[in-house]
Amino acid sequence: MSTYIDVASETALASRVARPNGFGGVMPALIFVAIFFVVPVIALLLRSVMEPAPGFGNYAELLGSATYLKIFANTFIVSGLVTVISLLIGFPVAWTLAIMPTRLASLIFAVLLLSMWTNLLARTYAWMVLLQRTGLINKMLLGMGLIDKPLALVNNLTGVTIGMTYIMLPFIILPLYGVIRKIDPAILQAAALCGASRWQCLTRVLLPLAASGMVAGALMVFVMSLGYYVTPSLLGGTANMMLAELIAQFVQSLVNWGMGGAAALVLLVVTLSLYALQLRLFGVQNTGGR
Repeated sequence: MSTYIDVASETALASRVARPNGFGGVMPALIFVAIFFVVPVIALLLRSVMEPAPGFGNYAELLGSATYLKIFANTFIVSGLVTVISLLIGFPVAWTLAIMPTRLASLIFAVLLLSMWTNLLARTYAWMVLLQRTGLINKMLLGMGLIDKPLALVNNLTGVTIGMTYIMLPFIILPLYGVIRKIDPAILQAAALCGASRWQCLTRVLLPLAASGMVAGALMVFVMSLGYYVTPSLLGGTANMMLAELIAQFVQSLVNWGMGGAAALVLLVVTLSLYALQLRLFGVQNTGGR
């Protein structure tokens, strides 16, 4: 009996030693976040209100200029379109992956992962070749008689939307697949047995159950699209500039850290506001897709 008590005491003592109290366990993570996130953001904030002169002149110029407001509009329009199109394409793909045989689903997953692992610059240049006036897409449309002359699919927002949608699709398919996979097929069968049509099963059963994955994936795609640089820079043009390109131009070409910091902080505030809104509406568990 005494031996059992001694073993139990040693186990309890070891658990207390291995499990630090207070902030001890998360202190390394907090230090990491402070050094690599909080400090740079504060430095950027200070530069945005101190350069070239103290005050909020950079923000007033950024939000009061029609040119800059057009860039903001381009950014939000393209990000919204990419999110909607990705959701419309990604949901059927995720549903198909969830119900198809495991071996075939694994093959499709391998293709998705391969597309994500392929170099982003190489994928964007591939779309430049496909979308140009003498590219494969225009040749196919001309050959089928659907158009009379080549379409302008690059150096505009159309090309940016197509290229970014292709890149963002895996980021919405994967969370949707994880949520749909957990839905019990018996629920849909029960709805059908109760007289629900296929449309009713989709809109009143499947979509509400998959809402958490849809929201999480849509938010991820929208936020990533807001700050995307490579694809808009190559497939778009100076007349269709987006916010990430504007920040890069301020910092690299104009060496105007004040305006670049102001634009970056506006983007950061918008991103955090969207995430806070999602937490407010759907909660932490639904945000994680559980």
